[in-house]
Amino acid sequence: MLVYPSSIDLSSSTLRHLTRRLTARRRELGTRWRRLSAGRQALLALAHLRCGGTYAQLAAGFGIGIATVYRYIREAIEVLCVLAPSLDEARETARKKAFVILDGTLLPIDRIAVDTPYYSGKHKRHGMNVQVLEDPFGRLLWASAALPGSTHDLTAARSHGIVDALAAEGLKCWADKAYQGAGWHIRVPFRGRRLKRWKRRHNSSHAKIRCAGEQAMAVLKGWRLLRKIRCSTNRITDIVKAVLVIHHVST
Repeated sequence: MLVYPSSIDLSSSTLRHLTRRLTARRRELGTRWRRLSAGRQALLALAHLRCGGTYAQLAAGFGIGIATVYRYIREAIEVLCVLAPSLDEARETARKKAFVILDGTLLPIDRIAVDTPYYSGKHKRHGMNVQVLEDPFGRLLWASAALPGSTHDLTAARSHGIVDALAAEGLKCWADKAYQGAGWHIRVPFRGRRLKRWKRRHNSSHAKIRCAGEQAMAVLKGWRLLRKIRCSTNRITDIVKAVLVIHHVST
């Protein structure tokens, strides 16, 4: 396999942060020697998450075996995902904000037609449903565990406890039409084609507020691994949490 130099559009502080975490993990385990240093392992994990490099490509680029690449990346993801904010921590942060934005996205996965629980009728493809909370400027605050793609956004929000958590704090929340019926504290646009003028004005102002949420989703999908996930569905939650932690470190 041919190998060529490439780049990752992340800051050096992100690399140093992950390197420190991996160094602490090695000290905890009492590791004496490995094929790659902690810094190279951090670079390997970032290349996989940000650029979506396959195990075979990364093995050739770093001069190690495919099994070693798998172990190193999995270890880095485990180190990162434990640092992800919980819903309670995100709620504490949201208290200082004027409001939050709730949105859901489908992360495409590599599955066959018989895997009906993962098929989204809305998106016409297989995937995993992830709910996110964002601040008024579109910055990601929290990401939920991944559920099968057939799960409705409102059902997913309720199962994660998002609706009850926002209601308990009295936080104002803007969301799209998929969350109608969630409660008075979650504001959604009006449905229908022939709406009255004041309802159309409400929908227009609502869309201007919610557009920041689309910007945050674009940032999340900027991690190429999340555009087409080919690993086990049991690992997707940890991957999303790891991406969220790196995003917070790099911003």
